[in-house]
Amino acid sequence: MTADKAIRSITILGGGTAGWMAAAALRTALGRTCEIQLIESAEIGIVGVGEATIPAIRQFNAMIGLKEAAFMRNTKASLKLGIEFVGWGDRDRRYMHPFGVYGLEAELGDFHQIYLRLREQGLADDLGAYSVCVQAAYRGRVGQVSTDPASPMSRLFSAYHFDAVLYGRHLRRFSEQMGVRRVEGQVVEIVKSPDGSRVESLTLKDGRSVAADLFIDCSGFKGLLIEETLKAGYDDWSHWLPVDRAVAVPCAKTGPITPYTTSTAREAGWQWRIPLQHRTGNGYVFSSRYTDEDTATATLMANLDGEALAEPRLLRFVTGRRREAWKGNVVALGLASGFIEPLESTSIHMVHSGLVKLLQHFPDRDFSPVNIATYNGRVREAAERIRDFIILHYHVTQRRDTPFWDYVATMPIPDSLAERVEIFRDRGLILSRPDELFSASSWLAVMIGQGIAPRGYNPLVNRQTTAQLDSGFKAIKSRISSLVDPLPEHEAFLAEQKMLDLEEA
Repeated sequence: MTADKAIRSITILGGGTAGWMAAAALRTALGRTCEIQLIESAEIGIVGVGEATIPAIRQFNAMIGLKEAAFMRNTKASLKLGIEFVGWGDRDRRYMHPFGVYGLEAELGDFHQIYLRLREQGLADDLGAYSVCVQAAYRGRVGQVSTDPASPMSRLFSAYHFDAVLYGRHLRRFSEQMGVRRVEGQVVEIVKSPDGSRVESLTLKDGRSVAADLFIDCSGFKGLLIEETLKAGYDDWSHWLPVDRAVAVPCAKTGPITPYTTSTAREAGWQWRIPLQHRTGNGYVFSSRYTDEDTATATLMANLDGEALAEPRLLRFVTGRRREAWKGNVVALGLASGFIEPLESTSIHMVHSGLVKLLQHFPDRDFSPVNIATYNGRVREAAERIRDFIILHYHVTQRRDTPFWDYVATMPIPDSLAERVEIFRDRGLILSRPDELFSASSWLAVMIGQGIAPRGYNPLVNRQTTAQLDSGFKAIKSRISSLVDPLPEHEAFLAEQKMLDLEEA
């Protein structure tokens, strides 16, 4: 690429979490080689439904250079070791999808195949007994993950709960300090190139015109650039993921800050509970085909831990993805690129993932169609794999007690997911690819947690005696207890982070 074709200016439309993540990442990666500005309006509200994350958020924060202690203070963050699911397999069942892996010792071989053999013989405990993260979470203890891969504490993966609006503000301060220019204003006109294939400029309400070589669309569900202007199209996945509403409300903190998210199955969807330092976030994600908004709101308000701190807020969405996340000179991120319901806290990660791929496919002003097509293919594949994992939670339920649960349990599912479920039912084999977001341990957690009992297991695990395997698994449990017990309690850890922040300041 010659210097005269280099991208010289980038305009990000929309602030919030996605917009300011884009600003911070692009400025960090590109330095001062091009102008970066972000247009947002204080008059336009921010959705801000995402308050829970997955461990990859640590990679993003490290990539742009955020200091953890200051980040946690400014976003009121707590740690998250996994998600507890209540009433998903059946009304009385609960389990946790932890971060990290199960087991500790490599010499035990394929952990979950051995687990299936011992469980068949009545010798295995609940799967969570063999996870550092599950045991730490339920004991209210946390710690820093070890950087030594040989250490069992390298399996203590964690993410964060935080206030997404505060995270956006934190990233805004960070980005502006690095030279990103914020433009206050509302877009009233979008000017396209003569052939209609690209965006040339944006006209603001006050008459200003903002031009750029590359536009990042973070304008929310409407997708002002990617959809309303360039007509990228949308793949609707609501026949597989029928929840299309969420009512959310914060409530007062009433007890210790649990280091995990809770997802509780309700009549027509599920309710989240996300504990922060200063409050608890709550929401009911539901299908409008199976309940109405007033009933959903009443259900949520009746199931809060503490006093509501605001009026309930209703959000409407259609689960799916933009057919082209990148079209012409516009790249969509966040809600503008699509929305997969927040069951596994993937929304913020998908912004991160889209940004990483954009940097890998960063264009010049020719905007190579081959480059753009490859980016879109990678983004599509990543989204479809996440989609399948979310559908899994609904499809493998044993519940039939409401019309909603009966529908999701019996609906046709994508062939890509059906293949995975059937091979696990047959012999406990988990088909997992090294480049996908959710690991074999994640698939195992949900399929076992919701009651799938494989018909068999890999016969190679029979090479060891039952006594040997049973002894090894008992040793794992004992070792996990000895590792978890000395860890600090969650709130003590948060207090330590505050002290560290003061020292760094």
